[in-house]
Amino acid sequence: QVQLVESGGGLVQAGGPLRLSCTASGRTFSTDAMGWCRQAPGKERDFVATISWNGGITYYADSVKGRFTISRDNAKNTVYLQMNSLKPEDTAVYYCAARYRGTSVREYEYDYWGQGTQVTVSA
Repeated sequence: QVQLVESGGGLVQAGGPLRLSCTASGRTFSTDAMGWCRQAPGKERDFVATISWNGGITYYADSVKGRFTISRDNAKNTVYLQMNSLKPEDTAVYYCAARYRGTSVREYEYDYWGQGTQVTVSA
């Protein structure tokens, strides 16, 4: 089992930055691929970004490419999502997820999930 706890969400104006963090416990974090997904009101949960166990591979959804950056610090069991140039359409609950079989751009392929953190971008 692994426990994931997200933090860093909040209210931000359009164009501003925000950094999300996700701290893992209960499992060997450094061997898992990690990802971020989001769910806007009334919509399905969508993939946002993923990073391999050593940080060497990353993938992003087209909607966030060039604006969001995923990174990790295995010494701190933490994965980050730096979000820049935020738009109102980025408003969603953001979830951290872990996958022990490598990176995936499919949100349903993740094994463990955090409880989510709300990000609200005002126009």
